[in-house]
Amino acid sequence: MRLQYTDHQKDPSAWARDLDISTEAVELYLESDVLDLHVDSFIWDRVFGYDLTRRHGHGLLGARVYSQVDFPRILEANVTGATWVITTNPARDETSRSETFFANLRRLQEIFASVRSQFQIVRTASEYRAARAAGKHGAFIGIQGGNALDSPGALQRIPDNLILRVTLVHLSNSSLGATSSPAKLGGDLSLTDRGREYIEELNAQKIFVDLAHISRPGFFQAVEVHDRSQPLLVTHTGVDAVTPHWRNLTDAQLKAIADSGGTIGVMYQSSFLGDKWWGGRASSVVDHLQHIVETVGEDFASLGSDWDGAIIPPRDMPTCLELPKLVQIMLDRDFSPECIQKILGGNFLRVVESLRG
Repeated sequence: MRLQYTDHQKDPSAWARDLDISTEAVELYLESDVLDLHVDSFIWDRVFGYDLTRRHGHGLLGARVYSQVDFPRILEANVTGATWVITTNPARDETSRSETFFANLRRLQEIFASVRSQFQIVRTASEYRAARAAGKHGAFIGIQGGNALDSPGALQRIPDNLILRVTLVHLSNSSLGATSSPAKLGGDLSLTDRGREYIEELNAQKIFVDLAHISRPGFFQAVEVHDRSQPLLVTHTGVDAVTPHWRNLTDAQLKAIADSGGTIGVMYQSSFLGDKWWGGRASSVVDHLQHIVETVGEDFASLGSDWDGAIIPPRDMPTCLELPKLVQIMLDRDFSPECIQKILGGNFLRVVESLRG
């Protein structure tokens, strides 16, 4: 199967006019590696049969909650790579979670195989670059909710280093530790003994430890346990100094990730960014990116949208097709072209290369 889409490389100025931004912004965007650290669209394939290979509109909710991404729009938006996430259902028992995960992994592999002329699953920065040289989107695979594979020996069943990273916890407490979410319903906020062992197992397999969603005490306990020679990730978050929120990172947490050599992906959920649920603006995404740059440096900020993760994205950037607007906002704030390219994808590639080559 070969997917059809508008190739904006052929006429950047037309895309700029459509988005009401400068041609300079679009050209800089098109010259960049554009990598998203967290895309959750596969969950809609699993739950409702949302066909990732078909182009969709804004859906029943106007690109709120879902229908923000599909493969044709990813290609048209020139998103050159992303981490496509398999999210864990915590209601399943331990054995069922593991078996369901591997069934979902096979399903996701089959979807990418159906469009192999334009998409390629990748495990390393070098594999990503080879995919890009062949004109393909480089698809990393991640897990959200480490309890998908918390049974003994489950992590060792991952084939051929296929999983790039694991988000330790999600929106509920698990055998690994406590979530930052109010849904934790009280109790211990720490990383568990099993969580500590799990981090050591991830380190041994060179699978990134992703500290999005974890409680703040658990976060710093994970930092202490983690192999200091390996970088840490927070793939999709906001910044507490910009918008105080249980989902966002403090400056101390930003520094811990930067000190590890990792990177922080800013997500697009309007309420986490400080906007009204239904009225977010793309400029708020840049507010959070800018704080990271000003606090720990330009080498540690990235994009981690959480597209299709039941988020309410900015109303002037409801889907991936409007992403160059972020570049225009950054240019207007005097971000250098080099800094912008780092944020769009360069920082994430550096981190992947440092761990896996």
